[in-house]
Amino acid sequence: MNNQIYLIVLFLALVTIIPTASAQLSFGGEANQKLIEVEVNKSEIVNVKHVLSASNMPVTLNLFNGVITESVMVTNDDGVEKQFALGSDGEKNQTITIFPSELNSIIKYNLEDASTLYENLWTVRVGYSETFSVLFSEEIDLFFLNNSIIELRNINGITVNYGGSVIIQYHDKISKIIKEVVWEEDKFNVEIITNSKIDRFNFDQTSKSISFQVNEKNKFVAISMEEELLGGPYVILLNDEKIKYTKSSIKENYVSLSIKPESPGEIIIIGTTVIPEFSMFLPLIMGFLIILTLPIMRKVSLH
Repeated sequence: MNNQIYLIVLFLALVTIIPTASAQLSFGGEANQKLIEVEVNKSEIVNVKHVLSASNMPVTLNLFNGVITESVMVTNDDGVEKQFALGSDGEKNQTITIFPSELNSIIKYNLEDASTLYENLWTVRVGYSETFSVLFSEEIDLFFLNNSIIELRNINGITVNYGGSVIIQYHDKISKIIKEVVWEEDKFNVEIITNSKIDRFNFDQTSKSISFQVNEKNKFVAISMEEELLGGPYVILLNDEKIKYTKSSIKENYVSLSIKPESPGEIIIIGTTVIPEFSMFLPLIMGFLIILTLPIMRKVSLH
């Protein structure tokens, strides 16, 4: 009770000292944010953390949209809880004011309605006006950022430089389909990650292409394979119409292509390089052997 009375008195005193342009509950100088992190996992909970530099005067900053006010907590570097005041900037953006501190201030809270699960795909929408990072739990190894596939191999997140809004999607349970391609004595695996059913998979060496049937629209499809099997640059068709795709290198000599077909139909991935057929080299080999044997035949005469 005493802390609450002290907070109210201090707040009223600061309001009378610091002029405000409107009646919004925000005051103080601009916060120097050292770190802004958004943590996501396979749940509806999205955690946010701000780290502010020490300041000898009150500072105010905007929070992410959708903050759950009951979850807001402020501590210093030593883990001691600090007093704070929540307000608004007049544009429906919630703000927080931190009182003077000799140590860094750490703000933590949760967001509501930021993460949703639909048809096995988690979708997170977040945005902020300053540079922030998005960190992923260990159970997430790949995700789609604004329809582009990103594989988390040796990193645990991404940075949105200078702020902005992003849409992040990732599978709750990865639906992985592995198709084996056998060529002479070599075997290659083509990995397909999608929620859509895949039919009639085929690798055609002559036309340098991979084809399959997708039976649902607007579902992510990610294809990973060795470039030795089918190299780029690539053209991807949906029902004979060219569609957009994103390409990433998941590891050395491997490529990952992601698409989001807007309708069911046949997908054809056409490359420019492919495993060479022996028959293609047979004429060259025969010609080379003839050139080598001609000098020998000239030196040998039959009697």
